[in-house]
Amino acid sequence: MERTLWNPVMEAISPTDLKKLEQQKLVDQIQYVFSYSTMYQEKYRQTGIAAKEITCVQDLAKLPFTTKTDLRESQIRMPPYGDYLAATADLVNRVHRTSGATGQFIYTALTHNDIKITNDCGARAFWAAGLRPHHRVVHCLNYCLWMGGYTDHSNLELTGASVFPFGVGNSRQLVRVIRDAGINVISSTPSYPAYLEDVVRDELGIEPKDLGLRLGLFGGESGLENPSYRGRIADTWGMQPQNANYGVSDVLCNFASVCGETYQLHFLAQGALLAQLIDPATGEDIPIEEGVKGEMVLTHLEKEAQPLVRYRTSDILEILGTGPCRCGRTGFRFRVVGRSDDMLNVKGINVFPNGISQVIEKMVPDLNGEFQIVLDHPSPYISLNITAEYGAGINPDQKDAIARKLEQKIKTVLFFTAKVELVAPQTIQRTEMGKAVRVLRRY
Repeated sequence: MERTLWNPVMEAISPTDLKKLEQQKLVDQIQYVFSYSTMYQEKYRQTGIAAKEITCVQDLAKLPFTTKTDLRESQIRMPPYGDYLAATADLVNRVHRTSGATGQFIYTALTHNDIKITNDCGARAFWAAGLRPHHRVVHCLNYCLWMGGYTDHSNLELTGASVFPFGVGNSRQLVRVIRDAGINVISSTPSYPAYLEDVVRDELGIEPKDLGLRLGLFGGESGLENPSYRGRIADTWGMQPQNANYGVSDVLCNFASVCGETYQLHFLAQGALLAQLIDPATGEDIPIEEGVKGEMVLTHLEKEAQPLVRYRTSDILEILGTGPCRCGRTGFRFRVVGRSDDMLNVKGINVFPNGISQVIEKMVPDLNGEFQIVLDHPSPYISLNITAEYGAGINPDQKDAIARKLEQKIKTVLFFTAKVELVAPQTIQRTEMGKAVRVLRRY
């Protein structure tokens, strides 16, 4: 019988057993951090908190949050890994670097044990999404230091699947490799298939659904929470698009995925991460219960190189379920509403790029789904300037009518005023990691 869970001991752990496990691991991790992390020693010295005062999850509220700014400043003080490195440098086995899309990049160091934990959690996620040893998967994320490249590759590999390390660039060669090698799974950002559509037609003279891909393992961008977006990928490619690769690169590469029973992200890092929710405005803890929304805060439970405590991810989650899923997994289920640092307030209305994306997806093929919010001054805002790419089959003379239609739909659905400019396909710049930047600040 095929295994349904990659790590059933952790993925199907009972709430009572998980609470005991987190309690034990948390106390040990906090003691480790207080003993070996210079950044945290100083941080906690200023608060007057001692390690012995942290005896349960609730006690974490006594400790200050950790932010990305803290990590950047730490690595400026002590390059390259920062003074939050708790293991000796000779124990570091692998080093990644963030894209730096939101500021100075950060080096992420991993020991052998850190890598083992990372791979196990990543395999849990890809297995939940449907990856199996009989699959041939081409991995199309950037291998140049980025966590999503090599480490995701090793996560895929652990499942037993055959992995083709293609990376990014040379899309014409990619579609030929997929066809010639009989590849049936692609791992990439969810926006990449839209770019590949015309490449398949031009290079091979076939429709994308005839290429042979049957499963898409996507991550790194939003969009897949939108049924219209998933439906467009499925119809065009004949494959199942799975939101299979959610993670926070500073913390853990991949620790959430949908399963075969419900299209909701499952938290799959039991034993490796302690997840909490907070009110992003006040910082107060919020219980993880169905229906609540809050910013996710993460604490490592068994990290050696760069352990993080109460790390603010900026991701705003809505909890969709806390009981066992039909698939047997017991981790809480959630969706990402948006990022607190991308949330914009327009005349009292909270606006997330994800909401705009869902409106735009309903206008495909007039639009191709790509857009960018362009800000030329700090808040407050009375309206938003939005640049969107029109569809490949659209005559430029139709642009104005489509732009006005989008403005009206945004007003009707999201209750704020937008000023829309339409541009040609592939005009909006992507990052070197292949991600679309949804908010462009020019000030």
